Amino acid sequence: MKKVRAKVYIDGANMFYTQKSIGWSIEWKSTINFLKKKFDILEMRYYTGIRKNDQKMNQYLSILRQLKIKTIAKPLKIIKDRSSGRIIYKSNCDVEIAVDIMLDIDSFDTLILFSGDSDFVYLIKILQKSYQKKTFIISSRKTISWEIKISASSYLFLEDYKKEFERIKKNPRKKRGAVKHK
Repeated sequence: MKKVRAKVYIDGANMFYTQKSIGWSIEWKSTINFLKKKFDILEMRYYTGIRKNDQKMNQYLSILRQLKIKTIAKPLKIIKDRSSGRIIYKSNCDVEIAVDIMLDIDSFDTLILFSGDSDFVYLIKILQKSYQKKTFIISSRKTISWEIKISASSYLFLEDYKKEFERIKKNPRKKRGAVKHK
């Protein structure tokens, strides 16, 4: 049986907060293998904002690129909250994701979107109505908007597939000189 051609777009900021909300991280290699069982994955893209000289994020993006996930990063916007004086870092790649999806419209049958953001509802409706594309949303019960849930062709909750998606942290090394107390 021929698999459906799909492209995967990952809203990095949305997935960052989703993972914080569910309390575990996504293992992208396992995720790719899971998706390949059902779809012919043509390409995966990960969109995010990044602070200047953020080595940890640069390392993370490098790992994604090793997995053949194309990374699209832009500088984080720095906003000063006038009432509290706090500095807020903001990243919103929704427009970049939407534009790239529309530029790629003829190359896939199903859109797989890792995001629960209702900003994508209009895009989803256009894809389905005008282009007869299927839309498959991957998010969390805690972070998916009801608007995107009712607009998508289908969706799955990360919590229901924790075994397939969760990144298992390796055992931390024991500290030198640490004494185990009974």
